[in-house]
Amino acid sequence: MSQVVFYVFATEEKSSSLALSAHFAHACTIAAFFYGQNKKVFIYTDSQQDAFAVDEYLWQFDGDSFVPHNLLGEGPKFGTPVEISWRAPLHPRPVLINLSEKAPDFAIKFQQIIDFVPYPEAEKIAARIRYSAYKKMGVTLSTQTVEDSSATESTNKTED
Repeated sequence: MSQVVFYVFATEEKSSSLALSAHFAHACTIAAFFYGQNKKVFIYTDSQQDAFAVDEYLWQFDGDSFVPHNLLGEGPKFGTPVEISWRAPLHPRPVLINLSEKAPDFAIKFQQIIDFVPYPEAEKIAARIRYSAYKKMGVTLSTQTVEDSSATESTNKTED
């Protein structure tokens, strides 16, 4: 059964990159974590522009924390450990990081789904709609509060 973890931003955060929102930057950090765990990740965005922004941000990681990644259809036949696209994935992967405003129809094919509840109210409303959509898919849902981007601990609650 698929599991969804929503990262909830408790305060308005600024990314170190002005071109990238805090939850996009946090998504890249999570992708790096899963890469370190030898898990392949698919990052789904709403647009080509968003996919390019994530791709560019991942290139800015320092050499010690480089995350091999590519846009869907580029690179090796089965992709790199982290693939980014605004289109559905071509190959199965265990982890989906959703940066889209909607819950993708193909989400149920992933073991683990990462999603976000950004601080701005309009984005919270979209996250509530995604939460409801995932619930209808029958997946296990949980949340983790992101108190501060530099914090290493977060609170966790699970809903059945």
